[in-house]
Amino acid sequence: MLSDTTAKINILKHPTSNSWLKQALSNLNVILLDHSHCERKAAGVALNLMFRYPSSSKLVRELTAICKEELEHFEQVNQWLEHLNIPLAPLKPAPYGAGLKAQIRRQEPERFLDSLLVAALIEARSHERLGLLSTHCCDPALAKFYRSLTASEARHYGIYWVLATTYFSRDAVGQRLEELAIAESELLANLYPEPRIHS
Repeated sequence: MLSDTTAKINILKHPTSNSWLKQALSNLNVILLDHSHCERKAAGVALNLMFRYPSSSKLVRELTAICKEELEHFEQVNQWLEHLNIPLAPLKPAPYGAGLKAQIRRQEPERFLDSLLVAALIEARSHERLGLLSTHCCDPALAKFYRSLTASEARHYGIYWVLATTYFSRDAVGQRLEELAIAESELLANLYPEPRIHS
């Protein structure tokens, strides 16, 4: 495992392995392309939640800001792709996102809670991994770029958690987050390793 000096995200059950970091650093072009897809999907998650729960005014206000920021990051990553002559292209996603989505219960209000907490977990894992890339990437400019994104990712997972505690009791949030965090770690442990932000 990575050293204890690595920032730990308190809602994640297990830190990222050295094997993921080694693979990511050896395939930075693919990681950048996947990162572009991740930022676009993150904006879509926020937008979809606003469409699904339009009467939740605090949610709409907070997720409007997240959606804007995710699209700004999408544009910034795409500028890196252009700078490095990496063409925008489809990329088969790792099954991480679909695996977590499968954990979301179908009935309301459980679906609402699970959707917020799954989004929080994805943002927390993104924060952790972008932080690792910012620390270990050999390209100083790219490392600086990743470092510039980590605070946003931390803020995003915090916002999703705060929204969950706005609409649900702390006990309900804590219990379900524990269950989903275990599922998230088990999912990563059993994925076929690929150079992806979430694999």
